[in-house]
Amino acid sequence: MKKLTLLIAIALLIVSCKNEKTTSEEQKHNHNVSTEKVEQSKKKPLSPHTETMAMIGDAHIHIDYSSPGVRGRIIFGGLLAYDQVWQAGAHMATWIETNKGLRIKGKTLPAGKYGFFTIPSKDEWTVIFNSNWEQHGKDEYDEKDDVIRFKVKPTFSEEIKEHLEYKVSKVNNAEGKINLSWEKVSIDFNFKVEQ
Repeated sequence: MKKLTLLIAIALLIVSCKNEKTTSEEQKHNHNVSTEKVEQSKKKPLSPHTETMAMIGDAHIHIDYSSPGVRGRIIFGGLLAYDQVWQAGAHMATWIETNKGLRIKGKTLPAGKYGFFTIPSKDEWTVIFNSNWEQHGKDEYDEKDDVIRFKVKPTFSEEIKEHLEYKVSKVNNAEGKINLSWEKVSIDFNFKVEQ
């Protein structure tokens, strides 16, 4: 009887030690997994998703885009060929939403959500608001879906803007300005809020 009790005690001890070892290995494994996740989340994306918005009078203007970096490259006339449609950001097409109609360069952009595209050129850019706002890059871009398009002159700087940046600024209660800057190039255009 004593031998049986001793055997059961030894068996329980062995099983208990084995469970402790397994639990400790599982914790160690889980710890490594969460560390990897933390390290991955600390790594910044090359083209972070961002947005900008502003109220101009009663108009709420919202721009949503991914912001690629220059990373030592020639962007306009290099990475982005001149005279070709560009989704004005990285990954998904940039989109702009307005809850009020806007008057831009004598044309009306009705309230709504639009894909924002450009055709960069050395001396002049074409700015495009397209009804297909939800698309990857310019994969599904079709000129027939353009709502309005107009020309703007780019301005150039000696300083490099590392990441693409949009700004919506207030001129007064009825007028605002949209600006796009990246690398050494900027474009901007004014708009009036329709009442």
